[in-house]
Amino acid sequence: MVAISREEVAHLARLSRLAVSEEELDTFAGQLDVILQAVAQVGEVAADDIPPTSHSVPLTNVLREDVVTPGLTPEEALSGAPDAEEQRFRVPRILDEDVAS
Repeated sequence: MVAISREEVAHLARLSRLAVSEEELDTFAGQLDVILQAVAQVGEVAADDIPPTSHSVPLTNVLREDVVTPGLTPEEALSGAPDAEEQRFRVPRILDEDVAS
């Protein structure tokens, strides 16, 4: 397998918007090369007779079924609100106009 180059690491850093020093380029190139070699080894071990899986043990969905139930009317939802306007909760302004723009 061909080692990953400093230029490829620099390209990945630019894509990731990471500031990387010249020294880090060499360090990361070596580290990424080790990772890519490990991934290649796993690919060599995978046998054709073993089906791909996402988990080593079967999983079952423990969540409840989605059941549509009636919700609150706007009046019921706003009944405990300290202030409402046009079927919306009214809250005090916390930002000045010039800050929000």
